[in-house]
Amino acid sequence: MKSIFAGLLLLGAFPCVAEKIARPNVIVILADDLGYGDLGCYGQKLIATPNLDQLARDGMRFTDFYAGATVCAPSRCTLMTGKNNGCASVRGNNSQQPPSLQGLQAGERTVAHVFKDAGYATALFGKWGLGEIGSAGHPNRMGFDEFFGYLSQTHAHNYYPEFLIHNRERVPLPNVLASGNTNRGDGWAREKKEYAPERIFNETLKWVASHKNGPFFLYYAPTLPHANNEGARGTGNGQEIPDHGIYKDKLWPDPDKGQAAMISYLDAQIGELRARLSALGVATNTLIIFTSDNGPHREGGNHPEFFNASGPLRGLKRALYDGGIRVPFIAAWPGTIKAGKVSEHIGYGGDLFATVGELTGQNTPAGLDSVSFLPTLTGRKRKQATHDRLYWEFYEQGGSQAVRFGKWKAVRQPMFTGEIELYDLTRDIGETNNVAVKHPKIVAQAADKLNAAHVPDPVWVVTPKSAGK
Repeated sequence: MKSIFAGLLLLGAFPCVAEKIARPNVIVILADDLGYGDLGCYGQKLIATPNLDQLARDGMRFTDFYAGATVCAPSRCTLMTGKNNGCASVRGNNSQQPPSLQGLQAGERTVAHVFKDAGYATALFGKWGLGEIGSAGHPNRMGFDEFFGYLSQTHAHNYYPEFLIHNRERVPLPNVLASGNTNRGDGWAREKKEYAPERIFNETLKWVASHKNGPFFLYYAPTLPHANNEGARGTGNGQEIPDHGIYKDKLWPDPDKGQAAMISYLDAQIGELRARLSALGVATNTLIIFTSDNGPHREGGNHPEFFNASGPLRGLKRALYDGGIRVPFIAAWPGTIKAGKVSEHIGYGGDLFATVGELTGQNTPAGLDSVSFLPTLTGRKRKQATHDRLYWEFYEQGGSQAVRFGKWKAVRQPMFTGEIELYDLTRDIGETNNVAVKHPKIVAQAADKLNAAHVPDPVWVVTPKSAGK
């Protein structure tokens, strides 16, 4: 994009077709630390998100959809593998184990593999976080033909890095670090010449254009609006963006201007991507899914309460209350998903695996925690299957567990040993009224579900204190 808001008000008009389209292109967009209340279509009042609001009007907006975890890496693992935090190979951002054990392992199967088996071209642009060069979890070993962006989470904090990675090779950028690790690429820059989100997005558009004849699967995982944690410690402002755009004259602290500008920058990218799909003639044959990897952050000097980033929900990133894990989820597919729909279907990121399997006519392997939501998207007559429960774990800050089953949500902290809190989300979306004492039988059911979902793994042990990413 030539400027931060070049495409901010560019809202595409897409033709609607009645017939069912076979083998659609699929684009999954995963924002980084975007909260349930950060978009206008979810109640945001201060940050402009016209393109994502239009995407919701053109498709279906989910009210009860969850991320796979409350922090980055395990959420992305669940999204890719359909395994919940209790049995996945990546369950947290931190571990005492070597980095090679904090990525996907040899033999694991991802949604990209499913698409590959169905004859799709596959690509990932943005942040991976599940395996680096030389590891079994590298994207090229996990079903992606093409990768461009960041492999490491800490590298991904830096919006002006000295290099990005194309498949297994470093691509130099003209930025110069002020502090950080040159080999890893983390830190922050004293010479900021090329904004990585713009470069990654431009490479994304090139790939889409070169694969317009499809079918293709694009996993677009921008780092926006994640803060540069290292930069914040050095400069006091981790919201790295070329300019504050329409927020420059607001009487807000600079980190809050930056936070709003990062979200609107991402929104502008969505508008430009949709316009490009339309220009290429593939908009009606493309399913777009937009969501976030976890709840909003309080990092880089940002004040999430000012923006009401969690909306009506309690908690932020690293919490297992809904503010940390319930996320925006929008799906649009012209002619197949009816416009303007709102769904209360309860699902989570791990359901992408089964959905992709059904979409491409392949079976979901046994042992996954994945339920296809394709019937909800398409309005097919087949009844929508539901989960017996959704389950999460968090390994930092003493550890915690959570489970949702129907209208009930249970949280146990510390993990395994703490008292169980119980909330009725139909009456108490903000999880302010713990009703565990009134419903001992429901608490017992919750305990059974919490205990059954966890599979012990020596790689993943609870640590009392950890900064996370």
